[in-house]
Amino acid sequence: MRPQNLFHQSLATQKCTLGCPILDRCLGGGIPCNSITELVAESGSGKTQLCLQLSLSAQLPASSGGLSASSLYLHTEFPFPIRRLHELSTNFRSSNPCNDHNPCDNIFVQGVYTVDHLLDLMPRMESFIENSKSRFPIRLIVIDSIAALFRSDFENTPGDLKKRSSLFFKISGKLKAMATGFGWRRVCPALGLAWANCVNSRLFLARDDEFVSQENQLVNGDGGDFVSRRTRRWIHVVFAPHLPISSCEFEIRREGGEELSQSNVWLCIGKMLGETIVFSSAVQE
Repeated sequence: MRPQNLFHQSLATQKCTLGCPILDRCLGGGIPCNSITELVAESGSGKTQLCLQLSLSAQLPASSGGLSASSLYLHTEFPFPIRRLHELSTNFRSSNPCNDHNPCDNIFVQGVYTVDHLLDLMPRMESFIENSKSRFPIRLIVIDSIAALFRSDFENTPGDLKKRSSLFFKISGKLKAMATGFGWRRVCPALGLAWANCVNSRLFLARDDEFVSQENQLVNGDGGDFVSRRTRRWIHVVFAPHLPISSCEFEIRREGGEELSQSNVWLCIGKMLGETIVFSSAVQE
């Protein structure tokens, strides 16, 4: 490969829909292939929800924004949300009646307990993907969440920080090689500057709880009468080579993530977002 050959390569990259037109528009069509995308969020913002939904959307044909692909879901937060996956799967089947198979059969789940366990799994992952007899080839890997492994295994000492940075590059290097070789996308977390240099895109999920009074007025929640509480969620593009910095508001319903309305998509200069293998991680409070 010579530098001048890059000018002749197509800039178009296949993307996988998130199952929501407004979110897809905000992200330029969805999660791109051949790259690592990171989902960063505080607890309860919807990162696992989006990862599960992405695993289902990947099974759609390319004409519907999918990859005609199975997915490998590595989870480090226990237990795995199997009940939520079944709820989303039921809605996925009703929304796509042409798919007569069980979508859960195309999502392979594996628990990961330590960083060393993840490194030991990687060679087996390649072999499993190459020899998989699933209905669809595996083209999506989700790690939910990679930050949990490093928070539990390492202290904030100079020696541990150096070792952690080395492992970041080792893990991301292997994931990028697999993403390029198999045409994958991956999704991941925020683990400092070293990790930021390992991912291609970063998306930040945020949430805010609002208390609504009887007069439909917002109250601060410190006291007084209120009828209900509502949660507002946003996805922000922190950085991505193919996207401007932008934001989009969304809500999570029983049947899955949904956009609010077209008018709720706006450019938000100075805010953050981006990512894909998909890693999710909680922001430490």
